[in-house]
Amino acid sequence: MMSLVDWSPLAALLLMAAAGALLPVAWIWRRTRHRGAPARLAALTALALFVTFDLIAFGAFTRLSDSGLGCPDWPGCYGEASPFSAREEISSAQAAMPGGPVTWGKAWIEMIHRYAAMVLGALILLIAALSFWHRKSLVQGWKWPLLTLVGILVQGAFGKYTVTLKLYPAIVTLHLLGGIFLLALLVVQHERFQQRALALAPALRRGVQAVLALVVLQVALGAWVSTNYAVLACQGFPQCNGQWWPEADFPQGFTLLRELGRAGHGGFLDFKALVAIHLAHRMTALLVCIGMIVLIVSLWRPARAVAAGLAGVLALQVLTGVGNVVLQWPLLGALLHTSGAALLVGLLVSLLVRTAPSVSSLRFDTAVPPPEPVTSP
Repeated sequence: MMSLVDWSPLAALLLMAAAGALLPVAWIWRRTRHRGAPARLAALTALALFVTFDLIAFGAFTRLSDSGLGCPDWPGCYGEASPFSAREEISSAQAAMPGGPVTWGKAWIEMIHRYAAMVLGALILLIAALSFWHRKSLVQGWKWPLLTLVGILVQGAFGKYTVTLKLYPAIVTLHLLGGIFLLALLVVQHERFQQRALALAPALRRGVQAVLALVVLQVALGAWVSTNYAVLACQGFPQCNGQWWPEADFPQGFTLLRELGRAGHGGFLDFKALVAIHLAHRMTALLVCIGMIVLIVSLWRPARAVAAGLAGVLALQVLTGVGNVVLQWPLLGALLHTSGAALLVGLLVSLLVRTAPSVSSLRFDTAVPPPEPVTSP
């Protein structure tokens, strides 16, 4: 019987991650060689933020293409560092079950996702080490990078258990939320390097916090919909299966500790539970839309560019959300929906960092003064 955890390819995988990170890091190092540690760390943080966003989107592609078990062990593929070396095992599994979880394409999708995650881990480790080394000259110290390093390690554990527990819905959901959390941490660091201050009335800033909380809840519900394959449990829009309020089993649908497709008592998950999962996502989406519209209108005068960005992403989310139902869950629409959710969180976190009272008191190592705050009416 194949072991689900095989550490034998770890050294090769770590070397591949270091090699993958080497080229962009060398380019950044050369570009910032005369600008000091803060500029270098700002560029590395921006690179890590870019890779994190790509990983969230590619993670969605991995899940939606049913490639999450393309390599049924961890961290390698049948105990090897690449599908090339595991070609015999993959070919045998594909021949035995051509439409099953293991195929050449799915194995490569899964391993590319793991390679990118390890490259991100290498970048975050480097950022944490440099931040600690240069902690006296940085605007944000070394605690944010350290927290991000802890976050990527936890994400690695979630990636492991996603495979070894066979796509256990609660673990897969936490894995997506962990990616969003990493994105938020990197946005905080990037914005603190950017020095972009923006003044908002305290009540409006509390409104941003409330909307962010709603969006995070909606992301969690969306992940629960996706991991339970409940997107098509409601046919049609705005009605669900021809009804405004169809029969739904919320207790069963939101039993968290259960296997994929199984109910908490061990039987198969009832269709009414899938309807409940989908309905919860739709209802919360309505609250998010209302909150976002109020926030966008309130931000239009003091921060028009931010408000326009939020409006654009909100429109993307509404269109792709409805499109996923009406068009029977097209892959591109689902990917755009996940990416839009990450963008929405990133924009709101960015706004909160820029409007934090402590931003104006940060010590920046640059001759260029930060921009003047924009005062709210």
